[in-house]
Amino acid sequence: MIGVFISGCSDADRIISLQRVSTKINLQDKLAEPFGIAVKGDEIYFSDGNSGNIHRLSPATGLTVYAGGFDTPSGIAFDKNGGLLVADSGSNTVKRIDRSGVVTIVAGIAGSRGNADGEAATATFNAPIGVAVSDDGRIFVADTYNDRIRMIENGVVKTLAGSVKGFADGLAGSAMFDTPLGIAVWQDSKLLVADSGNRRLRVVELDGRVTTLAGDGSYGLRDGTLGAASFVQPTAVALDLSGSIFITDGNAIRAIGLRPFAVVETISGGSRGFRNSVPSAALFNRPSGIAIGSQGQLYITDSDNALVREIGGIKDDFQETTSGTEEPPRFTSSEFRAIASGRWPYEPQDRPREIAGTLGEIRGKIVDASSEVWFHNGLDIPGAYGETVRFIRNEKVLHPAAVENFETSRELLRMPTIGYIHIRLGREASGTPFDDERFLFETVGTRIIDIRIPRGTKFAAGDAIGTLNAMNHVHLIAGRSGAEMNAIDALTLPGITDTIAPIIEDVKLYDENWDELETKSADGRIIINGKTRVVVRAFDRKDGNPERRRLAPYKLSFMIFRPGEETDRPGEWNISFERMPAHDAVKFTYAVGSRSGATGETIFNFIASNIVNGEGHREAFIDPSTLENGGYTLRAFAADFFGNIASKDIRIEVNK
Repeated sequence: MIGVFISGCSDADRIISLQRVSTKINLQDKLAEPFGIAVKGDEIYFSDGNSGNIHRLSPATGLTVYAGGFDTPSGIAFDKNGGLLVADSGSNTVKRIDRSGVVTIVAGIAGSRGNADGEAATATFNAPIGVAVSDDGRIFVADTYNDRIRMIENGVVKTLAGSVKGFADGLAGSAMFDTPLGIAVWQDSKLLVADSGNRRLRVVELDGRVTTLAGDGSYGLRDGTLGAASFVQPTAVALDLSGSIFITDGNAIRAIGLRPFAVVETISGGSRGFRNSVPSAALFNRPSGIAIGSQGQLYITDSDNALVREIGGIKDDFQETTSGTEEPPRFTSSEFRAIASGRWPYEPQDRPREIAGTLGEIRGKIVDASSEVWFHNGLDIPGAYGETVRFIRNEKVLHPAAVENFETSRELLRMPTIGYIHIRLGREASGTPFDDERFLFETVGTRIIDIRIPRGTKFAAGDAIGTLNAMNHVHLIAGRSGAEMNAIDALTLPGITDTIAPIIEDVKLYDENWDELETKSADGRIIINGKTRVVVRAFDRKDGNPERRRLAPYKLSFMIFRPGEETDRPGEWNISFERMPAHDAVKFTYAVGSRSGATGETIFNFIASNIVNGEGHREAFIDPSTLENGGYTLRAFAADFFGNIASKDIRIEVNK
C-alpha cells in the first residue's frame, strides 16, 4: 500500500453537488457505446466505440460529431493546447484531434499489434484503452492487452511499468498489471491506473515505481479502508479539484477522498440496470468513463445503456435540447432481426437443430422462499461435444473483458448484441488453440491458463468462435446486456418450425396465503370468495425435439367467463417472455415445486394471475368483488411463439 495522504472536500460540499443521477445525453442510437469522456470548459466530449465517432456537446451547437473515422475509440483526454488525445483501440494507435478537427497518429502503427518501444512512428501497442496527458505535454497510455503503462515524450514511446500479465508491485519491468484500463495524472507526478483484472487501483511514479493504492484483489463492492476494500472491475478513474478520486467499477461509481480519512465508498449504482434517482438508488449498466464538470458534476458514459449520465445538482441551460427521452434506446425484435440475416451457430445451415431451453425458464428449484433460482436468459441449441461453433453475425468486441469463466462449463464471450456460452473459445476439443491471432492466450509452458480477446477485435458471421464444451450446447443470448430478448423472436433461424401446441397439465387455485382452494359446490365447482391466485402447470414442445424436452411457453394468461361468452384467446397475456424480465421477478413467475436444470424432471408452475414481462412485474389476483355471484368457467391459456395456443378449463363459483 502506498503511503499517501488523500485530501478531500467536506461531506457537506459533496452532498450539495452530488444530488441526483439524470440522463445527460441520449444518442437514441441502439448500437451506440459511449466509452471515454472528457470535459473542456462547458463542453462535453465522448467516444462511441461502435460508430468510431467522437461526439461533442456544446451550448452553442448542441450534440454533434466532433471527429469520425476511428476504429473503436476508447479513452480520451485533452492536452494543454486543446488537442484531444484518443486511445484508438481497434487500430492499436494513439491519435490526436487538433482544434481544427484534423486527426493524426501520435504513436503506433495502424493495424499492427505489438509492444515495441522507440520512435512513435515505429512503436506498437495492443489495443490501448486508457490515455492521460500531463501539464508538461507527456502522454500516458494504458496499453491494455500488453499489460503495460507507456509514456510518449518528445516523439518517443517508453514503457514505464509492467511486463507480463499478473500482479506485482515493484519497479518498472518487475511490476505487473492485468488488463489496465483507465488512467489519470495524479498529484502532478504520479499516475492512477484502474487495474481491472487485478481489481485494484494502482499508482505509477515517473521512475516506474508501482504501488497499490486501494483494493485487496478480491471480487466485490466492499467499502472500507484502502487496503480492505474490494472492487469488481475498475474501468475509469478521474480526480476533482479537491483531490477526490472517482472510479467506475462494475456497475457502480466509487469514490476515495470524500471523508477526512481515506476510504473507498460506493456513491451510486451497484446492480446492473437503469434508473435515474438519487445517487444511492440509481442504476448503471457498465459505466466505462468518468469526468468532472466545471461545477463539480460527474459525467459518466453508461456504455451498455448507451447513455451519458450526470451526477450533480446543477441543471445547465442546454440539457433539455440534448437529453431527449431518459430511457435507454432499446431494440424491438423486428429491428434486431433486421441487423443481420439469421443463421445457426453451426454448419450446415440447412440442418435445423433442436431447442433445449428458452428465455424465461426457471433454473434451479423452488422449495420455499429461500430457494436460489434464476431466469434462463437465452436459447440453448444442442450440438455434439467438440463441434465447431460459429458467429451468427458480424460484430466487434467492445467490452474490455468480454471473455469470462475460462476453462469452466460457463466459458463465454459477450459481444455487443449476442452472447455465446458453454464454448471452448479459440480452441479445438483437444485444447489446441486455433491458428487465429485474434485470440490472445496466456500460457505457462505449453499449458493455456487464460484467454482474452481485445476490445475492437472484429469477427464475421461464420467465423469459428470455438468448440462445444461438455455442456454440449450453445447458450445463445440475443440483445444487449441488460436488454435481452427472446432469441426465438429476435433471430430468424433457418428452417425452424413449431406446429405443436403447448401442453397444460393442471390448473390450481390458491388463496392469498397460498392455501389451495379445494372446497367445491354441489355441482363440483371450486368456490372463490376472496383474493385468488391461478397457478398453471404447463410446458411447450417444438418440432424435432424429443418428447422429454420440455420448454417454457412464450406467454400465459387466463380468462373468466359465463356460458356463451367463451373465447379462444385472452385479451391480455399476463406472463410474457418476449423480453427478459427482471431477475427478481422469478418468484413472481414460478410457484413452489417449479424446477428445471441439466438433470431431473422439468416442472413449470406458472403464477398466471401475476403480471410479469420485460417492462415490470407485480402480484395480482382474481378479485371476486368485481364479479357477480354465480358459476363461471376459468380458462387457462399457454401459447408458443409460433402462434400455437393450448387451453384448459376449470369450473368455479363466486360466492362472496
